[in-house]
Amino acid sequence: MNMTKNTSKLTLMAMLCALAFVAVVAIRIPLIPMLPFLEYEPKDIIILTGGFLFGPMSAALISVIVSFIEMFTISSTGIIGLIMNVLSTVAFVCPAAYLYKKQHSLLGAFLGMVAGTLLMTLVMVLWNYLITPIYMGYPREAVVKLILPAFVPFNLLKGGINTALTLLIYKPLVTTLRKSNLMIPATTVAPNKRNFNFGMTLTAAVILITCILAVLVMKGMM
Repeated sequence: MNMTKNTSKLTLMAMLCALAFVAVVAIRIPLIPMLPFLEYEPKDIIILTGGFLFGPMSAALISVIVSFIEMFTISSTGIIGLIMNVLSTVAFVCPAAYLYKKQHSLLGAFLGMVAGTLLMTLVMVLWNYLITPIYMGYPREAVVKLILPAFVPFNLLKGGINTALTLLIYKPLVTTLRKSNLMIPATTVAPNKRNFNFGMTLTAAVILITCILAVLVMKGMM
């Protein structure tokens, strides 16, 4: 039984790695006009799904694997890009997966993703301050001037979009995996599940619309 469970977990993690890489290749959206290299990629949603299913360490492992694949295939930033990718994803998905494990509910997932967004923003501001002058050739003073108008809003928007989309697609995705026999079917259902799902769906929609409007305003389209 344990062998079958471990095989199923490894198979699903491999599938999530592949999906996360495809998400990077297929979708890259610049969010900050002044720094077009700051692109949104939806891979963290896939990696976070692995974290919710298997825990924060599994999410970190998927992040490292996908970042290594990126480095050897589509990335032009080498080891520095690998480090930044892993730091960004791990800072977001690991707190979210950990808090979801402690409070196994949509509210726990939501609070975890909020915490992950804030931690990711803090971590990436620090590491952009340290590393961007090295691989971009920017003076450190110029990087400091970009923290508030570029790095902070980019990471907040990225975390907000990931949070909203995860709330919207996690349940349908897990249901599909269970129907495909890639996961053990759920045995219990929360009595207030329908109402709570509606509330979280509305919350996710508000967050997503807000992020989209913020991006359009920064691009001068509104």
